[in-house]
Amino acid sequence: MLLLFRGEKRAFAQGCALSLLVLVMGVALLALSGWFITAAAAAGMVGLGTLFNVFAPSAMVRFLALGRTAARYGERLTTHDATLRALSNLRGQLLMGVLKSPYRQLERLRASVFLNRVTADIDALDGLALRLLLPGIAGLAVILVSAIAVGLMVHPSIGLVILVGYGFGPTLVFLVGQSLAERPSRRAEAEMQALRSRVIDLITVREELIAFGQVPKAQASIGKAANYQLNGQASVEAIERQTGFWLELMGWSVVTLSLGIGASLAQSGTISPAQAAIGIFTALALSETVAPVRRALSEIGQMRTAAKRIAPMLDQADQTVATDPFHGSDKPLAADDLVATRGLNGSPLFAPLSFYVAPRETVALTGRSGCGKSTILLMAAGQIAPSGGDLSYGGASLHLIPAETLNTHIAMVPQRHALVAGTIAENLRLAAPDASDAELWEALEVVQLAQTIRAKGGLDARLEFRGTGLSGGEGRRLVLARALLCKPDLLLLDEPTEGLDSPLAKSVLDGLRKAMPKAAILMAAHRPEEVAFADRVVQVVSNATNFLK
Repeated sequence: MLLLFRGEKRAFAQGCALSLLVLVMGVALLALSGWFITAAAAAGMVGLGTLFNVFAPSAMVRFLALGRTAARYGERLTTHDATLRALSNLRGQLLMGVLKSPYRQLERLRASVFLNRVTADIDALDGLALRLLLPGIAGLAVILVSAIAVGLMVHPSIGLVILVGYGFGPTLVFLVGQSLAERPSRRAEAEMQALRSRVIDLITVREELIAFGQVPKAQASIGKAANYQLNGQASVEAIERQTGFWLELMGWSVVTLSLGIGASLAQSGTISPAQAAIGIFTALALSETVAPVRRALSEIGQMRTAAKRIAPMLDQADQTVATDPFHGSDKPLAADDLVATRGLNGSPLFAPLSFYVAPRETVALTGRSGCGKSTILLMAAGQIAPSGGDLSYGGASLHLIPAETLNTHIAMVPQRHALVAGTIAENLRLAAPDASDAELWEALEVVQLAQTIRAKGGLDARLEFRGTGLSGGEGRRLVLARALLCKPDLLLLDEPTEGLDSPLAKSVLDGLRKAMPKAAILMAAHRPEEVAFADRVVQVVSNATNFLK
């Protein structure tokens, strides 16, 4: 609850007050109407109809009817506006929290699954406020106030029937119902997410599916997921119908008891028929207060699961940023008996490794595929903690420094470059939002890509999903240009010239060094051009002695 109400407490309090007012006016409207009709009929039967004041009650009925409509409009406007603002803030905090997740955790995320889950979780918290908490709090308050009012104005026995029937009865139904509905609700939501993910996967890789004749199989998989989702939803709806039946039965039981007790008391002369009508119509009106229980049951499992998933991510987003330990430092990147393992208790990727990279220096990591070169770069970027030894920059252990601090000093170009749908300029400005067009063109010139981009339409040329529109080598150089715009003190490159011919690879590497003469560069090298470009080479050997050339 606090996750959603954070920052919007005043607006939600206003919405809750208006919701309370709506229910109070609804109960008062029906109770007054019942009293008015009964009292007017009784006055007419005894020949006092001409003396009965119909104007004051009818005016009050109109006031309550119009006031209830206005309050309902204000309540809807206030609570929905507050909820939408809260959810908007929550999305931003959630994504910031995800960015601070460990690298290996981010690496395992599937875009379609993650986005579906985030969307579903945020939607679930929408229902938490609008369909459970606010109506529930207002409903219980109105039931209590109405029971006390009826007890004082009509008779305590009718007030007690209303309190027990509407206060304790629906609460018991909700507690039992939510225990039955939580698991099916959670399962139905998981099946919906699986269905969405399979549809997105079908659209994303449709060319490959068509090429290998796998479209019918993918369609069958989607159909199977749809059937599972429908079956899960049917289970939830069955529980919802059962809950609705018991709530209806409970409501009509309260009305029947109120009618019976009221008629008995009126016959005995303890209360007037008009007073009895107040109790009966109040009981009838209070059925509105328990209506949200039925809808909330179908979503209770999803709501709880969403809150449990979102809370840890928000905790990561709230972490404070440490002071910058690199400020004014001119120290090298230094590895001291560095060790990385496969998993928590796996075998070492390579033997303990020691090396350093000074400013203005380029060091190449070489070795067979899978020996751990990319892992070393990730540790140098602060994304992975060493399994043993230490890797420091400016005297500080990299994995202990917050990402915000690292990003101001270190840039990395991984093996698999990431481009987004949008213009060339938008892709470049991911690294430097305030960069001018001149600075963008300068970076493109450094990586020998400016002429190609001009031919494609300039900085406003659009790329499609995942950067479609550029060849592999062109995309690689665009990512290198983006890293340049960060103006890092330490540049980490994982096979930076992959997909480039030899002359172009040499030109790009020379351009990088000229553009960043003071930067330290550490790269995982496979090609002769990359090794030749380095000032020194560190051989990474699996479970063997590492030696410096």
